[in-house]
Amino acid sequence: MVSAWANANNLVLAQRKVTDKSNEITAIPKLLQVLELTGCIVTIDAMGCQKTIARKVTDKGASYIFGLKENQSELLENVRDSFRLLPSKSVSRQIDSGHGRVETRVCAVIEDLSMVEKASQWTALRSLVRVQSERYMKASGGVEYETRYYISSLAADAELLNRSIRQHRGVENSLHWVLDVAFHEDQSRKRAGNAAQAFSLINRIALNLLKNDKITKLGVRGKRLAAGWDNNYLINLLRN
Repeated sequence: MVSAWANANNLVLAQRKVTDKSNEITAIPKLLQVLELTGCIVTIDAMGCQKTIARKVTDKGASYIFGLKENQSELLENVRDSFRLLPSKSVSRQIDSGHGRVETRVCAVIEDLSMVEKASQWTALRSLVRVQSERYMKASGGVEYETRYYISSLAADAELLNRSIRQHRGVENSLHWVLDVAFHEDQSRKRAGNAAQAFSLINRIALNLLKNDKITKLGVRGKRLAAGWDNNYLINLLRN
């Protein structure tokens, strides 16, 4: 299942099943088609870094930030060369702490596309992005380093790009992880017919309801239990 996650609203907007004879590259445009995206920023992992998907996003009135890895090896090398030889137009440094670590992320952005071959084939491509992360582990004192590259249709606003790329983790931390831990989705043995797809949809509807309950001070798993034990609480969830 490919899901569209609205990080600011803490909601699953839609999902699309990846068929046995297909993959995410063909499922993502179909998912984008059913969404109202005007004025939004769409962030997608490197699997979705495709010219057709860039065109689809911009056709829907949105901007894109695509992760860049070896599946686009020539473009990745062009972007790396750009950061080796060209000056950055905008740079932003952000520091976060939590979960026993301190993370520093430096985002640099280049708008000069002169070293990107066939740049015109990427609809609305405007900026190249590099995020260098340093994670300090408080318990062990160890330090981890990571460098990631992106392409975007946004202007060279390093603060906005840094924040948007950081928020992309929401689909993992607030959706996939919760579905696994609180709903035990990865352990599900449903296989017959459309059962897996149907229950996946039901789980996401339930997650939307639980996450947007601001009254009960419990985690998602606790709220699920409360809804099973207290009919009044369940009815209030469904009403909202």
